[in-house]
Amino acid sequence: MNRNKIFSLAFRFVGKDGFKLDDAVPLSYVAEICVSYALSAARGMMRGFGFAQKKGPVFIGSGVKLRNKSKISLGSKVRLRDGAFIDALSTDGVHLGDRSLLGRNTRIECTGSIAHIGKGVSIGHDTTFGSDCYFGAAGGIEIGNDVMAGQYVRFHSENHNMSNTDRLIREQGVTHCGIRVGDDVWIGSGAVFLDGAIVGRGSVVAANAVVVAGEYPDYSILGGVPAKVIKSRIKECD
Repeated sequence: MNRNKIFSLAFRFVGKDGFKLDDAVPLSYVAEICVSYALSAARGMMRGFGFAQKKGPVFIGSGVKLRNKSKISLGSKVRLRDGAFIDALSTDGVHLGDRSLLGRNTRIECTGSIAHIGKGVSIGHDTTFGSDCYFGAAGGIEIGNDVMAGQYVRFHSENHNMSNTDRLIREQGVTHCGIRVGDDVWIGSGAVFLDGAIVGRGSVVAANAVVVAGEYPDYSILGGVPAKVIKSRIKECD
């Protein structure tokens, strides 16, 4: 069996069909990845009990920490890379769709203060996040299907009230409007989403953009601090 077929089988095993290997990739690298997949599958089997729901195999990397597993629902072939952390204490829990992926050292924290537990996170099918992403999900975060996100993407679904200058900001409480990202969105590395942001389907968010509260139309290209609609992906008629 040639190395391309071996690698294709390994990728199909974790839910990625039709993947073709670059001819420059050495066989030793292919073998290392296959061993990594096998180990993460074994961890998924050993730690696969206690979830609210688990529809199929799950791949768990080294050093993954899961708190409140009874509030975590997993689709089939979910991948949690090395060092990922999920604390699912929340009203709605954490839902990860089929073939979704959380990159290395990515954190999901659903509750900012145990005085008021948070809402939680829902991530759709075939949605992937790079390494070192952060989900602050006290106000709720909804991510659609087929979303691609780079490294260091951050979501903060909670905001501090500060309108009263006669009181300390920390005494004025917080708002929880939530964050929503539609299907088929591409999120560049370092992008930040603040409470109340609603990004339409098919949109592109530039690297390091800060997406503030507001509704952004479908197929928008967003960039800047604060982020604004630069243009639309929809072609105008001649």
